[in-house]
Amino acid sequence: MAKDPKFTAREVAQIGWYTARMAKRGIAGETVHLGDLERKVERIIDGAREREARQAAEVAAAAKAARKAGATAKAAKNRK
Repeated sequence: MAKDPKFTAREVAQIGWYTARMAKRGIAGETVHLGDLERKVERIIDGAREREARQAAEVAAAAKAARKAGATAKAAKNRK
């Protein structure tokens, strides 16, 4: 299983809410369908993974831009 991403407060609350609803349905009986709530939880987890990947890409792009700006400034300084 893949490592779970860091969740925002909203995502934690939503997952907790859906888990509580699944537990409530579970009390009703073993044959109760939980697939809709499970899909909602999976969608929240997938969204968190996508957000984390997007943030990592943004950090990498910012670091690359900072290195490029530093190299350009250093080259300009050396030309003087």
